[in-house]
Amino acid sequence: MAAKLKTGDKVVVLAGKDKGREGVIASVDPKAGKAVVDGINMAIRHQKQSQTTQAGRRPKAMPIDLSNLAIVDKNGKPTRVGFKVEDGKKVRYAKTTGDVIDA
Repeated sequence: MAAKLKTGDKVVVLAGKDKGREGVIASVDPKAGKAVVDGINMAIRHQKQSQTTQAGRRPKAMPIDLSNLAIVDKNGKPTRVGFKVEDGKKVRYAKTTGDVIDA
C-alpha cells in the first residue's frame, strides 16, 4: 500500500500526551507503522560521554504510531490523504480541500 505520510510532511497529533501539537516528520518506519516527529513524544535518554559530546540527559523524539497523526492542509486543519492520477502519475491529495500534497 502506498505511504500516506512521508518524511517532511507537516502533521498534527490526534491522540496521546501531545494531542493537538504540530510538527514535521523526521523519519518513517512503514513496517512498524511508526514515525518520528520533531519535538513530539519527547523522552529523556542518558548519553554516555564520547570524544565529541558531553555526557548527560538528552531529550529525544520517540516514534509515534501513524494512526495518531494526520497531515495538515493549507488551512491548518487535519485532513485525510487520498490518491488520484494526474498526468499519468499517482499523487497524494488532501481530502478536505482537494489540493495536491506532492509538488
